[in-house]
This record gives sequence, C-alpha cells and structure tokens, in this order.
Amino acid sequence: VQLVESGGGLVQPGGSLRLSCAASGFTFRSYVMSWYRQAPGKEREFLAAITSIGGITHYADSVKGRFTISRDNAKNTVYLQMNSLKPEDTAVYYCNAKYNALNYWGQGTQVTVSS
Repeated sequence: VQLVESGGGLVQPGGSLRLSCAASGFTFRSYVMSWYRQAPGKEREFLAAITSIGGITHYADSVKGRFTISRDNAKNTVYLQMNSLKPEDTAVYYCNAKYNALNYWGQGTQVTVSS
C-alpha cells in the first residue's frame, strides 16, 4: 500500500497550491479519502474528506470555502486545491485512506506560506 503526496512548497500569502496524493496497492475507489495537516508542536488536524461513492465532501471550518477536495478514481488520485492561503496554513499535509478498520497514511508534503 502506498500513498504518495506531492505539490507542496513555498507560497506567498493569498496564493494557491494543489496537492495530489497518488494511491496504489488497494482498491482506491472503495476508500474514503481525506487530507490532514500537522503544524510544528500541534496535533494532526482533519481538513477535508471525500466519500468513495457519490463524492460527498466534508470540510473543517478552518478551510471551508478556501480548500476543495476531489478525487479521480480512474487515476487513483485525490487532490486538495488550496486557495487564499494564510501563514497559519503552514504545515505538513497528509493524505489518508480509510475503509472500515483499514487506515493508511502517506508520508506528507510540506506547505509553507510566507512572504
């Protein structure tokens, strides 16, 4: 099982980034896919999730209206479009795949929002 995040980097406040998470080794379309983040000294924080069927989305209040989660089951990939980025969005961003008791994490990608 592999989840490989990409697309992180340094961006100025107000800017945008699109994160990708490429999945392999499991039946991607059956899993709820989510994004989390963890800033230094803080707990891992839920950001957004998208269901396996129907693509229903759910967001944390902290990112609602700025971030958009989407998935492409044909490409086994989940995305996180991040707009209007703020310095407090600086963190390592993680992809998560969950199906019943099965729960997988990627290694994370660093996002730094700074001028």
